Amino acid sequence: MVPDAFTPAERAVFRRLNKPEKIQKFMDDDLAYNKEPGGPSCRSPRRVLRDRTAHCMEGALFGAAALRMLGHPPLLLDLEAVRDDDHVLAIFQVRGHWGAVAKSNYSGLRYRDPVYRTLRELVMSYFEHYFNLRGEKTLRRYSRPVNLARFDALDWMTAEKDPWMIPEHLCSIAHTRLLPDWLLPRLSHADHRLFTAGLVGRVK
Repeated sequence: MVPDAFTPAERAVFRRLNKPEKIQKFMDDDLAYNKEPGGPSCRSPRRVLRDRTAHCMEGALFGAAALRMLGHPPLLLDLEAVRDDDHVLAIFQVRGHWGAVAKSNYSGLRYRDPVYRTLRELVMSYFEHYFNLRGEKTLRRYSRPVNLARFDALDWMTAEKDPWMIPEHLCSIAHTRLLPDWLLPRLSHADHRLFTAGLVGRVK
């Protein structure tokens, strides 16, 4: 699958998203957060555009497709947590510095400007904001970048069927640990102000 497989109407939407920050704004303002009322889903970018809803994985797929339309490779990065959901970012580089777009029900787990020199720096920018409803800081590992071009033959950008092979692949690859074991019992809980800010706009 190549970017010109989108319809003219779909391409018109992508043309308006001509900067990573505009992609994030569209994901925040124009896509409802998908709580999966009909059961687990993994919409392709085409279906996200049509249904105007996405959760983390679906938002990452959409973000990767939109970044691809800007000339970036369609890269995903998986963040792995304990006692919490994993999170998936669509990542991009500008002059060797990493940034990300993401769909999340937590306000601190979304956009990052391309100011991070390494992937670990980018991932650690999410650490303090990555907490569960008990206030525990839960981020533990991250994957290597996965280029979704490897799934082009499966039409991941426009498929009507859920492209489950992508999240399954993300779960199967090696992840890098962020923290040594000795540090884990010493982690503090999220500050109550940061916790409250992170839940702004959360869909229950």
